[in-house]
Amino acid sequence: MRRQTTVPGHNNIFTMDIAIPLFGISNAKYKTMQLGKFTDYGLRLLIQLASVHPERQKVSTVAKTFGLSEHHLAKICATLVKSGHLTSERGRSGGIALAMSPSDIRLGSVVRALTGSYVFVECDNAHSCMCRLLPACGLRAPIQRAREAFFNELDQTTLEQALGDRNAVRATLAV
Repeated sequence: MRRQTTVPGHNNIFTMDIAIPLFGISNAKYKTMQLGKFTDYGLRLLIQLASVHPERQKVSTVAKTFGLSEHHLAKICATLVKSGHLTSERGRSGGIALAMSPSDIRLGSVVRALTGSYVFVECDNAHSCMCRLLPACGLRAPIQRAREAFFNELDQTTLEQALGDRNAVRATLAV
């Protein structure tokens, strides 16, 4: 079963909740799988930058917009600069900007850059797996296929598509 939830006061465009019934009981409470905050904030940053592209923004401005720590956002920016998604300039007229057009940035590439070596379960990486079931377990292959399907879907979506209505985003963020 799949559902998306919203949290008042937050931009939930990229919160992907996949509800899985526990023990196959339909009325059981659900656990959710979602992207981490580092990735979520990185995607929000890119949406804001796409809304003002090709202009630069100060990290402090974006941090204030989303109520984030400037230090934490700077780490996200450094990751996205290193991956080639952002450019950064120091100085009075400096700031951060998209390194390319929003239509050329694929969300799969961004999420891979922000998540690093993300694994859903320990056996997803057989080299570091300590599970005794690994030699006989059939869980690893379907988990890998699910991860690949997840990234394949994100690879089909550009930042421009995720931005949606540029003017509405700008008005919402007051940028």
